[in-house]
Amino acid sequence: MTIAPERLGGAAPSRTAQAGAVDVRVRRGWGMRRRAALAGLVFLLPSLVIFAYFAWWPIVQSFTLAFQQTNLVEPAEWVGWRNFEVLFADPLLSRAALNTLWFTVLSLAIGLPVPLVCAVLMSELRHGGAAARVLAYLPVVIPPVVAVLLFKVFFAPGETGVANSLLAIVGLGPLPWLQSAELAMPSLVIAATWSGAGTAVLIYLAALTGVSTELYEAAELDGASVWRRVWHITLPQMRGVILVLLLLQIIGAIQVFTEPYVMTDGGPANATVTIMLMIYRYAFLFGNYGVATALSVLLAIVLVVVSAVYLRLTRSWSTR
Repeated sequence: MTIAPERLGGAAPSRTAQAGAVDVRVRRGWGMRRRAALAGLVFLLPSLVIFAYFAWWPIVQSFTLAFQQTNLVEPAEWVGWRNFEVLFADPLLSRAALNTLWFTVLSLAIGLPVPLVCAVLMSELRHGGAAARVLAYLPVVIPPVVAVLLFKVFFAPGETGVANSLLAIVGLGPLPWLQSAELAMPSLVIAATWSGAGTAVLIYLAALTGVSTELYEAAELDGASVWRRVWHITLPQMRGVILVLLLLQIIGAIQVFTEPYVMTDGGPANATVTIMLMIYRYAFLFGNYGVATALSVLLAIVLVVVSAVYLRLTRSWSTR
């Protein structure tokens, strides 16, 4: 038996009063969350200011400098679009852009499958897996300039060069390597792949640990070969990691500088001149910082566009 509140001497709360109490609690909750967010913002404010000053302010300054002429000592002179006019009038710009594109294509053709294949093979090792991981990552520990200088010796011309000595064993060579306009760029790609593949190998190995072993066992029971297991199980399970590393490799290849600068200095016959090498020459050889900055801004815009298009095209693949 239910006794109404009125029978007990009290009045039942009206729906208006109940709604008002709920509204008060909601406003109180919003107020607490607002104060918590404000307190978090206050604590983050020093870090945000420091990050903005050292990360975003130089970007703003770069866009400004692209329309100025300065030697970084005297006051800058506003020249408008003159830096871009000088840049597009340079006949070497198109050659550098094509060389950079060619380096990127070769880097993807060599640098993308090699770490993935190495990671798959190392994951199948029963013994010596730790040693293989150390050896794979060892080139990353070596300073980039040192690694490039080692490859410059490796690709030395003549029969005494290390690469030509190895080719002589199978009856080939000697090849001019860095002195050849056709072989210089592939030589740079080999050096860059050797220097940076270790990080990708470790990332792929970490991703392989997340692949379900039950899928491999089911495929083995169905009689699938190693190649079919890799193609139908390993690669689809690692699709997200592969797409991210591919984007990072594209961005890194477009910004290549160390290999062409140290190994060939853009030669022979400008066969290895890249966009980053042109930026260096404009800034530190010609002292034209405005044109160098203008080219840097254009390169940044290209990277943003390439990244946006890539993410747009691969959005459906990464979510499958």
